[in-house]
Amino acid sequence: MIRHIVLVRYRPETTEAQIAQIHADLEGIRALLPGMGPFRAGRSESPEMLERGYMHGFTVDFESWETLAAYQEHAEHRRVGDAIVAAADGGVDGILVFDLPVDGPVEGAS
Repeated sequence: MIRHIVLVRYRPETTEAQIAQIHADLEGIRALLPGMGPFRAGRSESPEMLERGYMHGFTVDFESWETLAAYQEHAEHRRVGDAIVAAADGGVDGILVFDLPVDGPVEGAS
């Protein structure tokens, strides 16, 4: 299983409603892509306060590297990804992506 972790430093003028819509659109991809697990997103509530401006993030688990690649190439992911880049502070520079291999099956995969 691959855990796809994305942290975003949104521009100050990006509203919570816009961010929620981006997250809802990403969640919607699950219905289109077999092997994609539950999508989880939100704003950091870390007591350590080491976010360095990356206050929003999301995770999603994929059954395999191939499923993650299919997600990355999917037209809907590209559309939503463009929206994230447009809303991120500095464009791509305001986004961190980390893909972590994790043992175990994807729970709730579509």
